[in-house]
Amino acid sequence: MWENNFLAGLWPIFKKEVLQILRDPTTLFFALFVPIFEMVLLGVAVDTNVRQIKTVVYDLAKTQESQVLIERYISSDDFNVVAKVNSDRELYDKIVSGEAKVGIKIPEDYSRALQKNTSTSVLLIVDGSESNVTSEAVNVSSAITLQESLKRIATKSPGIVESRHKVLFNPNTRSANFFIPGLVAVVMQLMIIILISFSLVKERERGTLENLYLAPISPLGLMIGKMLPYGLLGFFELCWILLVMRYLFDVPIHGSVLLLLIFSIPFILTILGMGLIISTRARTQSEAMQLATSTLLPSIFLSGYIFSLDNMPQVFWIISRFIPTTYYIDTLRGIIIRGAEFKHLWMNGLALLVMGLTMLILAAFRFRQTNV
Repeated sequence: MWENNFLAGLWPIFKKEVLQILRDPTTLFFALFVPIFEMVLLGVAVDTNVRQIKTVVYDLAKTQESQVLIERYISSDDFNVVAKVNSDRELYDKIVSGEAKVGIKIPEDYSRALQKNTSTSVLLIVDGSESNVTSEAVNVSSAITLQESLKRIATKSPGIVESRHKVLFNPNTRSANFFIPGLVAVVMQLMIIILISFSLVKERERGTLENLYLAPISPLGLMIGKMLPYGLLGFFELCWILLVMRYLFDVPIHGSVLLLLIFSIPFILTILGMGLIISTRARTQSEAMQLATSTLLPSIFLSGYIFSLDNMPQVFWIISRFIPTTYYIDTLRGIIIRGAEFKHLWMNGLALLVMGLTMLILAAFRFRQTNV
């Protein structure tokens, strides 16, 4: 019979699979929404061009000529002056804290040197964490000072303006120094979410979760008991990754390792909460894997891990404020690359702490709703 009709049963099987897909909202979500989301991210949110670099200005001259030069930097669309400082210490702190990536220092004798028909130089101080930002800032600054010099020659005005640059934190502009600290956050997030979500889903699939519920264990006790081992495992993983980063990839840690570990605690709590919420939603391990990996995409593209947040459209910048890895990656790079201290990063820690407590409260609420 099969030899005479090799397509026997095709229609019933086709109908069955279509009905199964329509009854599975998770499959429809990943099939229809995720590809569109990826296209929007890559087509709208991601901008590889370096523009509007956050810049601080230390103008010692405070003359009309120095103000004209500053306006040239601003009008180039490559520099966004976010603050003017009054000391070298303040300029350095702005860069260490991440509030600015470039500092422009105009010497006190800038105008006098020009009037005496001698050369004068502007110092460009650049955060070397991002090699593309460093090269763009140095090249554009050189072009601006060259243009200013040519204009003075054309108008027969005295003086030549030059640009000197100083690269901080990563003078060799190694890409590993930029990417690996961010990768720490992404790897930790994926590992912790998958492990803790799988632990409860496996209990549910084996039928042992109901036994735990019938035991004299409160839902909150079960949640915390499930959460703590994976929190400790995540903390151990962080220490292990830092050792590999330091001695295998030769990425130096310029700040306090203790401070880094302290700031990691609220991030781990946040990710544990996300994993617990996923575990209350997923019914199978494959569904848990799909939900866990769905958190990876925004954590890579909208956290500043690869692409700068400064060039994103406003709506995506706002979305990035609700992604935990945004704050943790900035904290990792601040401590590891720039040697930032608590006073520079406490806002990140506060944001992560609020997110962590919120996620744990939501997870506890979901546990009660699902009778876990």
